[in-house]
Amino acid sequence: MMAFYFVMITMIIMLFCLFFEKGRPEVILASVLVLFLFTGIITPEEATAGFSNEGMLTIALLFIVAGSIQRSGIVDRLFQRLLQSSHSPKKRLSKLLFPISFISAFVNNTPIVIASTPMVKKWCDENGMSPSKFLIPLSYATILGGTITLIGTSTNLVVHGLLLENGYEGFSFFQLSAIGIPITLFGLAYLVFFSNKLLPDRRSASFTEPELLKKYTGEVLVTEQFSYINRTVKEAQLRSLKGLFLVSILRHERAIAPVSGETILKEGDRLVFSGDISTIAEIQRMKGLQLQGSSGSYFPKNHQLIEGIVTPHSSHLFKKIKDTNFRHQHQAAVIAVHRQNQRLKSKIGDIVLKPGDVLLMVAGEQFHKKKDFYDITPIDHKLVTQRQIRLGWLSIGWLGVMIILVTIGVLSMLTAMAVTTLLLFLTKIVTPGEGRDLIQWHVLLMIACSFGIGTALLNSGVAASMAGLLIQLTAPLGLLATLLSIYVLTNIFTEMMTNSAAAVFMFPIAIEVAHTLEIDLLPIAMIVAIAASASFMTPIGYQTNLIVYGAGGYRFHDFLKIGFPLTLIVMVTTLLIVRFVVMI
Repeated sequence: MMAFYFVMITMIIMLFCLFFEKGRPEVILASVLVLFLFTGIITPEEATAGFSNEGMLTIALLFIVAGSIQRSGIVDRLFQRLLQSSHSPKKRLSKLLFPISFISAFVNNTPIVIASTPMVKKWCDENGMSPSKFLIPLSYATILGGTITLIGTSTNLVVHGLLLENGYEGFSFFQLSAIGIPITLFGLAYLVFFSNKLLPDRRSASFTEPELLKKYTGEVLVTEQFSYINRTVKEAQLRSLKGLFLVSILRHERAIAPVSGETILKEGDRLVFSGDISTIAEIQRMKGLQLQGSSGSYFPKNHQLIEGIVTPHSSHLFKKIKDTNFRHQHQAAVIAVHRQNQRLKSKIGDIVLKPGDVLLMVAGEQFHKKKDFYDITPIDHKLVTQRQIRLGWLSIGWLGVMIILVTIGVLSMLTAMAVTTLLLFLTKIVTPGEGRDLIQWHVLLMIACSFGIGTALLNSGVAASMAGLLIQLTAPLGLLATLLSIYVLTNIFTEMMTNSAAAVFMFPIAIEVAHTLEIDLLPIAMIVAIAASASFMTPIGYQTNLIVYGAGGYRFHDFLKIGFPLTLIVMVTTLLIVRFVVMI
């Protein structure tokens, strides 16, 4: 009984830490796993079982295969062609979303969104349209498309691996298509017809509505060359800059805020501005004002401005920018920070980074983004050689052959991905070093740790207790109500943590429900897989949502407004298909 309450309390604390971003997700999950191991709730073998799970290993290989396709430039070229359209908004959106959802059924959706986001933003700027009308639908389309096949999302592979581990056959390659295709078609139709009305119009050029600006916070040093030293802020015209607001003046570690028009400017003052990215970047043209970065006034000779989003697994999370050694690691300096329309009042170096923060960086030719942030800088053109394109098509061809072999039962999913990866290495399309860099190790660590935590839920009786409670509450209403409760609970978990972790935590409960009701586990596993991927109501439940969250200047409630109806559409469609098609 002590183990039951200990696991229950620990899980509640873990969910709290994940939801309120009290640390990096993989660190939180790893800490909980070690705690359960130390207290004897799970054995060393159970704690490490996730690191050798077939689904987890398949995901690792799939990162390499999908990465080789994304790096070839084929996907980028496709997006550029899709955006060359002058149709009506509905036709334009459908022309973009349907191909993207199809691609995401076979290629990891995170690199798809990373590659397409800067193109969509640039295209919107050139055509006088708002990126906020397109980026959330872009993310949702890739999530929906990922539910169509076994390799469309890591969640499907994780549940597949759990089924195999528990003695079941697992999913076939297109088994989830019975649900994935209908929910994708219904979901895309909803986005095409209603997203334009439900999503905000947030264009950075709309200076007449300051609340709609993507507010960056930047810092400027007043040098001896400034013409308005010992004169007022009003005289220097620093309160009438287009799209900018002077938040505070830092003088000898003392903050002057709010700043009045009669405040006298002194040499060495640091002016903290909040406002439009382009105006902050241009302010350095004013003689005597020096834009400051996280490493001082660091501007390489051939510098470029780069915009990036801090990932949920960045090594810089919850650290002050000045403590991250940013210049050494990335050959860049942070000159401005945007956090979901908040006005940050501290110095650039003192800002503590959080997931989803958008950084404006000045970088040299040796810029390295690593895996600390997603690069969303609009790119005028991307140089791709014909050889890269040919090798990209070769990678796609091999993947297609392996999919056919898996579908007809010649190879297992793990074997097919292993053979494809070996071919990539032998033909030098991907080197072993590049393959190592393409793998998202933090994702694998979270998934592997989740397996051990899921076992703790079983061993302690928490899973059986939750399953019993669900059945007790829903039994009078019938089997459909029980399936609904499983979907809703999984969906709540996935909005609070990663999709794969939510699936792993719900799987023990699904097993207990299937055993108690004496029904087949496979339909319930399908519900868990779909519900864990269907993260539409918050920006933190799915990586692609977090990418567009900062890039589109969205607010938290924007996701809830457009995501709640889509969640209902996907939920109702999934439950009806499972109950009246799959289970008959």
